[in-house]
Amino acid sequence: MSSTSDKVKGKANEVAGKARQSVGDATGNTETKSKGAAQEAKGHAQQAKGKAKEAVKKTVDKA
Repeated sequence: MSSTSDKVKGKANEVAGKARQSVGDATGNTETKSKGAAQEAKGHAQQAKGKAKEAVKKTVDKA
């Protein structure tokens, strides 16, 4: 998977997780809220992975 696709999927998970948390807040459903937080965290991790891949690629391209 490319760095760009990691970052895009990460952003999508982050946004979906935030939305899920909002639904959990609105309905008082702690399970939905927790799953949203986990999905948002997954999105952050995916974005970090994409940024790391990009940094490695730039370093290799310079060499």
